[in-house]
Formats: sequence, structure tokens, C-alpha cells
Amino acid sequence: MENNNLLRMDNVSIVVESLDDVISFFEEIGLKLEGRATVEGEWAGRVTGLGDQCVEIAVMVTPDGHSRLELSQFLNPAVVSDHRNSPVNALGYLRLMFAVEDIDEMVSRLTKLGAQLVGEVVQYEESYRLCYIRGTEGLLIGLAEQLGNK
Repeated sequence: MENNNLLRMDNVSIVVESLDDVISFFEEIGLKLEGRATVEGEWAGRVTGLGDQCVEIAVMVTPDGHSRLELSQFLNPAVVSDHRNSPVNALGYLRLMFAVEDIDEMVSRLTKLGAQLVGEVVQYEESYRLCYIRGTEGLLIGLAEQLGNK
């Protein structure tokens, strides 16, 4: 095996319109808010290539503490494009997948909050039950319930 300097993947980032709404949605799934801050200044614009920027971010963490989701709401500059409602075969960000214990219960809770099932809950062999759901702001979320030996 080659020497690899990769240590881990720290997070996935999603740009949103309303941090409060999206935080509430991911809390319903089971993530916890780890922190919230405003990122601005010349150094931040040098990292992103956007120049002068002001972004409010929230970091959410999964219950096991291993995966993080960074939500970003751009205050300056304005958002220039919107890919959230692209079909699942569009290039770029597709979806976040979460392992859940009871997919039917999770779908029921999320649809009560306005989320929409994309297709249907399906079973893959004797291994998983899976579905895609469009949540707050049209974000595409995958849910997977492992069957049998959990």
C-alpha cells in the first residue's frame, strides 16, 4: 500500500437559505448542533476565491461523533446558483445518506415537517430498506435501514 497522508474526511458542506430551518430539519433526523459562527474577513475570501465574504455557518454532528455536516448561509456575496431541485442524475452534489433504525418512523416524522418522499421505500434483497426524501429547502436525503443482523 502506498503511503497516504489522508487522515479523515472532516465534513460535507451545503449552502442553504435559512440556517435555522435546515438545522431544525437535521435535528429531527438526529444530528446535533455542534457550533455556529460567522466566518468573514480577507483570509476567508482567499480560501474560497470569493474575495470579501461573510458567511454564517453551523456544524452538525452525527450521534456517533464521526461525521459532520457544515451548513453555510452566505450573507455576502449573494448566492449565484441553485442546484437543490436537480434530478438525481444531475452532475454534482446528489444527496446525504443516513443509516436509521426505523425507516418508516423516520419518513413519517419528516413528512409531517413537509418533507416529500421522492419515489418509494424499497427493499434491496434481504439487506436494506432505502428511500430518498426531499427535506427542508429541497435538500435530497437518503435513508437506509439495515435488515437482519444490525
